[in-house]
Amino acid sequence: MSTYLKVTSGDEGRALELYGWNARISAAIMVPSHLAEVTTRNAVDEVLTDVYGPSWPWDHTLEGSLPPARPHRYSPRKDLVSTRERLVSTGQVVADLSFVFWEHMFTARHDGRLWTPHITTLFPGGHQEAPGVLRNRVRQDLETIRRLRNRVAHHEPIFTRNLAADLRTIFDLIEMRSPETADLARILEDATQILSERP
Repeated sequence: MSTYLKVTSGDEGRALELYGWNARISAAIMVPSHLAEVTTRNAVDEVLTDVYGPSWPWDHTLEGSLPPARPHRYSPRKDLVSTRERLVSTGQVVADLSFVFWEHMFTARHDGRLWTPHITTLFPGGHQEAPGVLRNRVRQDLETIRRLRNRVAHHEPIFTRNLAADLRTIFDLIEMRSPETADLARILEDATQILSERP
C-alpha cells in the first residue's frame, strides 16, 4: 500500500479507494488488450501461413529467419521451437506463443518476406502509411500494450500511466486490423467508464 499511501499523503481511506480503482481498471483493460493480441496474432498467423504454409511453426526457413538465442535476451526462435515441441497443431502453437513473440515478428528483418508485400492487406486501416512505417507502428503499439499488460498481470500500480492514451493505442491497433472487431471491443469494454471514475 505504500505507493498508494504516498500519493494520498497517508490517507488510508483514499489510498484504499485508489487501490481498488487501480484493480478495477487493470481488470477492465484486459478485455480490449485481449482483442488486440488476438487480432494481431491472427494477422501474423495469416501472413506466415501464406508465406510458409499452414504448418509454419515447423518450417525451418522461418525458424532460420528468427534471431538466434542470446544470453539473457528473449529469443523468438527459442520460443517457437520450445512451443512447437509440446504441441501438435498450428492453432495450438498460435494460442500458446507469448505476446512478445508476436511483437518480435514486426521487426525490419521480416520486411522483405512478410510486411512489405502484405501488411497493408492485413492492416487495411493503415493503408495510407508506407509498409515499413506501418509495420513499425504496429510493433510500437504491441510494445506499449505488452508493457501495460505485464504490469496488470503482476498486479502493479498503473494509475500513473496515461491510460486514456493506452486505450487509444489498443483501439487504434484493433481498428487498423478490423473495424468490426474494434466495434465489438467497444461494446464489451468498460475500461472507458471506469477510467472516468478515478478517485
